[in-house]
Amino acid sequence: MAGILDKFRLDGKVAIVTGSERGLGQGYATALAQAGADIVGVTYPSSAPETAAAVAAAGRRYVHVQANLMSTESVARIVETAVREFGRIDILVNNAGIILRNDAVNFTEKEWDDVMNVNLKTVFFLCQAVARQMIEQKSGGSIINVASMLSFQGGIRVPSYTASKSGVKGITMLMANEWAKHGIRVNAIAPGYMATDNTAPLRADEQRSSEILARIPAGRWGTPEDVGGAAVFLASSASEYVTGYTMAVDGGWLAR
Repeated sequence: MAGILDKFRLDGKVAIVTGSERGLGQGYATALAQAGADIVGVTYPSSAPETAAAVAAAGRRYVHVQANLMSTESVARIVETAVREFGRIDILVNNAGIILRNDAVNFTEKEWDDVMNVNLKTVFFLCQAVARQMIEQKSGGSIINVASMLSFQGGIRVPSYTASKSGVKGITMLMANEWAKHGIRVNAIAPGYMATDNTAPLRADEQRSSEILARIPAGRWGTPEDVGGAAVFLASSASEYVTGYTMAVDGGWLAR
């Protein structure tokens, strides 16, 4: 019988990570590689050289796919590239996402559509395409979507982001229900307030930043390294009885 630490190993696994060029996406890709997985990184427009170097340093292979996830046109190509290069797909981390801020009373249709297209529509159809490949392989797999604190809360001035991340939590449960019979587990990670590009405006606002930090029991903004362990857990056989769940990695924010 394998020891518990062995169950966290991802040797021989192939993971697709979207938005792998920086921030949390780089954290997910690096952690999965350190656990033994080869990485297909999906970015736009950067080629993610830093992530490629981190994966190589872990002794794993990194393949880059440039794709604008504002539309679903690249979905088939992403899957085809992974299968061509590695012969299989075992893990998908749907990390890529955007956020646009505006008062709800002034929010435009384009601001709504752009966020929903990247954060929810393409997420669903990439999950679908990867699930079809996993079903064909008859080997199961793990899909990890990236949700948010705003999958649980309303937030302010980000109506399309809140809607999209609430949707991510919902479709994660739905897909888990439908695909469990194929050995496919579908979960989500809900990062708290992380020091990434998306939160740069908040961190630059001294008053808003201090208000946020005052509510985080851990007393700090999260980092890309903070989400890596959750990704490895959900990707590995250590979590083989976990599906349909959205795991908060938030420094205690939701407990407050």
